[in-house]
Amino acid sequence: MQQEKESNPIKRMAELLRQGATLTDLSCPACASPLFRLKDGTLWCAKDEKKVIVVREGEEPPKQAAPSNNAAYDKLEATLMAKIVDIQGKIEKTEDIDELQKLTVALSELLNSVEKIKKMKA
Repeated sequence: MQQEKESNPIKRMAELLRQGATLTDLSCPACASPLFRLKDGTLWCAKDEKKVIVVREGEEPPKQAAPSNNAAYDKLEATLMAKIVDIQGKIEKTEDIDELQKLTVALSELLNSVEKIKKMKA
């Protein structure tokens, strides 16, 4: 059920509103979905789950995130991938249904986290 909630952009939009985000009159340049202004002022696309930066004509776009951020994301992604491999080994060995259910839930959460990291790096 939680995975269904995360995969539905309308539910993510509603959650942003509950958290205090503001619906703007802007739309995402990638998917045309409405943009939200988070409490910290960041523009956010709930459908793509990405930060959106508006650059007005004649302005310079902001510089990309520092390489150290990408290095941190890479390290975090590698750590999560190692955990995924560990859980895969445990899934192969276990015959306990309750343990199998716990492992698959943990695996699903790790995979979701890796996907989010990849989106943040893009």
